[in-house]
Amino acid sequence: MRELTDRACLITGAAGGIGRATALAATRAGARLVLTDVAAAGLAETVTTVTDAGGDVLDARVLDVADHEAVTAWAGEIHAEHGRMDVVMNIAGIATWGTVENLEHRHWRSMIEVNLMGPIHVIESFVPPMVRDGRGGHLVNVSSAAGLLALPWHAAYSGAKFGLRGVSEVLRFDLERHHIGVSLVVPGAVRTPLVQSVQIVGVDRDDPRMRRLTTLFEGHAVSPERVADRIIAAIRHNRYLVHTSADIRFAYWLTRKFALPYELAMRVANRQFDRMLPPVPDRTRLG
Repeated sequence: MRELTDRACLITGAAGGIGRATALAATRAGARLVLTDVAAAGLAETVTTVTDAGGDVLDARVLDVADHEAVTAWAGEIHAEHGRMDVVMNIAGIATWGTVENLEHRHWRSMIEVNLMGPIHVIESFVPPMVRDGRGGHLVNVSSAAGLLALPWHAAYSGAKFGLRGVSEVLRFDLERHHIGVSLVVPGAVRTPLVQSVQIVGVDRDDPRMRRLTTLFEGHAVSPERVADRIIAAIRHNRYLVHTSADIRFAYWLTRKFALPYELAMRVANRQFDRMLPPVPDRTRLG
């Protein structure tokens, strides 16, 4: 998908941060947008910003991606009104950190429900119509450096982000035969409101040591606009793994020195498995 002009693009988490920056970047690329977020005021502001920039917002809906029924119902309305999406971007997410003795069940559950099941709800509602339509497309999942590396205090957060990475890695190969590209975005530090709002269980955020750590994090962070530009470039060039900072790229390289043989093996395995599948129905004969 070299160009996004007139392509229908769904973006979750569009009320701010990476989501809003990506909505604006997609607008500059000529895309028509379908936006959602749980934050009504922020979503309305994004819609105004996009339209003021000359963008086309097909639909903007306040909903929680963790609510399967809400996502499914919305998808039905979108497809009835606007047809299938060309690009689906899972950007919405929340963050809670903490050591295992401090994390409560609700913390683990919220990470999985929003950061893993949320994207799954979007994928199962919006990607199958792309497959059946037969014209290709692209799926973007925003994971995290915590979906690649064992960062301190990130067990619950990483549980979801590693899970989304796994989903993406399988779909990367599964969807290839349908000409649907997959991009896994793994940001390190990003300068968004999440830096200040992230919940760190069992830690006093006003502790001088935590303040110094937060300041160090912010000083090392990249802008949401930089991440958005990387996402748009990944869609255009069908790039799978999307890094936003050199340090994370290098750290992950150390864990994947033998990536090429693995990728080749996965492609061969998927071709073998595909032979057992029935042919995809001819879309021209449907209906």
